[in-house]
Amino acid sequence: MIRILALILTIGGMIALVLGVLGIFGNNFTSLSPWALTILGGVFFLAGVSMLKYRKDEPTA
Repeated sequence: MIRILALILTIGGMIALVLGVLGIFGNNFTSLSPWALTILGGVFFLAGVSMLKYRKDEPTA
């Protein structure tokens, strides 16, 4: 369960980072602030990667 949440956070963070950086340097594809997308994307990406790295799914007995 934790691994699925970590993958969702990582992929969502990557998408938000790409859209935010593209919005900062040129094409704004969303109506949201590109700086907010970049910051939130970075937070979600780092959270997802750290969950994948340090959390282990424990089998329920």
